[in-house]
Amino acid sequence: MNPRWSWTLPLCAALLLGACAARPTPPQPGADGAAAPTGTGPGPTLDNLPTYLSLVRQMQGNGLWFASLAHIDALEQKWGASPDSRLLKAEALRQTAQWSASRRLYEQLLDTPVRGAAYRGLGLIAGSQEDFPRAILMLEKARQLLPTDGLVLNDLGYAYLLAQRFEEARLPLMQASELLPSHPRVASNVALYHLSTGQPEHARRLMAQRALSPATRQAIEQLALVLRPGASQPAPSSSLVLKSAQRLSQASLAEAQATKPQ
Repeated sequence: MNPRWSWTLPLCAALLLGACAARPTPPQPGADGAAAPTGTGPGPTLDNLPTYLSLVRQMQGNGLWFASLAHIDALEQKWGASPDSRLLKAEALRQTAQWSASRRLYEQLLDTPVRGAAYRGLGLIAGSQEDFPRAILMLEKARQLLPTDGLVLNDLGYAYLLAQRFEEARLPLMQASELLPSHPRVASNVALYHLSTGQPEHARRLMAQRALSPATRQAIEQLALVLRPGASQPAPSSSLVLKSAQRLSQASLAEAQATKPQ
């Protein structure tokens, strides 16, 4: 069975947690309104494209999605659009719920060197709009192009879990767990896989090793019960799956924020 449901929050949270794991210090606005580099000594200036792109990525890593859109417009006015700047804009548009504009940009990037990331973005947008088969299709294309990207693998494995396609979830999740062994969201999803496939001891051992919070553990266990109902129980409704998935996402996000470097 492949139920359809909205999964915006779970997968958006998964993306955000990738940045939360190692958040840089947010750049501060300078006198001209541009983001000034941080640090005690002379920092880089914004007089070249690679430096400006790096600072925009830093802003996005800190969740400053709306501000990053303004800076992307500024750098493209000065240096013109590039696949890298277009990808940053597509990501920011998606994170600010501007789905149509974001999708158009991702589609324009499918013939560029950043097409793997573009497929990933299209997959996440499809999921947010309840087009579940397309979401998995796009994430699979992203995996083909970015086979060692742990976050892509984690997103794909989680998507398969929510679709109750447990066998297909196993490989990408196990790969993600070895590529990103310290990532809390990956650990949560692997534990969810173990519980959903009747391996509670493996799940409890992993949750203990990763020192997952009680709230995260409880959310994982509740979602596993929803995804793997007993033989005499009806299939879970989309609203119940969504509610349980959101609870896990919120718990994982809170855990990542609590453990991030200060």
